[in-house]
Amino acid sequence: MTYFFHWAKEPITTSGDPIPFTVESGSGVGAAAQQIADAGAPVNPYLLSMLARATQTASKIKAGTYELKPGTSPRKLLDQLVRGEFAQESLTIIEGWTFRQMRQAVAASKGLKHDTANLSDTELLAKITTDYKAAEGLFFPDTYLFAKGSSDLHIYKQAHALLISRLGAAWEKRDPSLPYENPYQALVMASIVEKETGQKSERAMIAGVFVNRLRLGMMLQTDPTVIYGMGDKYAGNIRKRDLETDTPYNTYTRTGLPPTPIALPGVQSLAAALGPAKTDALYFVARKDGTSKFSSNLSDHNRAVNQYQR
Repeated sequence: MTYFFHWAKEPITTSGDPIPFTVESGSGVGAAAQQIADAGAPVNPYLLSMLARATQTASKIKAGTYELKPGTSPRKLLDQLVRGEFAQESLTIIEGWTFRQMRQAVAASKGLKHDTANLSDTELLAKITTDYKAAEGLFFPDTYLFAKGSSDLHIYKQAHALLISRLGAAWEKRDPSLPYENPYQALVMASIVEKETGQKSERAMIAGVFVNRLRLGMMLQTDPTVIYGMGDKYAGNIRKRDLETDTPYNTYTRTGLPPTPIALPGVQSLAAALGPAKTDALYFVARKDGTSKFSSNLSDHNRAVNQYQR
């Protein structure tokens, strides 16, 4: 008996990489112990089963995918199985990605169970929420941790819930005079801001320009919306005829906001859309260093275009 309790406290392995193993659903303690050993863990399944019964944890083991790390004793291994400390992986969703790019990243994650792979965007969205008709923009870009073998639907639900939470918090702090009828319109604006600039310091100014244009009934005339509306037809550059070809997302042919977001906006773009800079600027043009020159009238804007774009 002394040997048994000494064995329970000694590390199973002391070096090397973690050993992954899976406890299958419905496994009793004996089957679970054997699955751990079959995965390559140098543990005696009979003694591990005895330890589980001696500590009254045999019925508390949770099915799932785990990792046996160097230095883990049989007793700690049992604690891990009882608490369900599954092996975790991560998936990072990048600010400015489209929903299509997010789906590609989720599909490429080997640690997930791909329950949504054969669903259309509409079918996938219906499993998450019935409040919206289009999936674009409804998922928050962040790094998500998940247990190996988790359903990919869990990632989508988590990302959507976080987006709604962040959007709601920003909406509550908004200036009530902003020209948005609802939080969704603010989300559309945030997505445009996200795609218009990589300069975090300029996002509030960019939003301020677009808000001014909305208030005056001016067209937003923003290239990222045109590109989004072109879909697969976009080949890396926008031509004059693209700006003149009407789509629901062409802000050179239509006033107001496009019908949906055009990307997944991050927290700073949400903050900018709902807390835009107080400015009289109506135009901006990119300088060669990536920053923008803002102008409050067309004459100054045209001079800036000649200076920085030609």
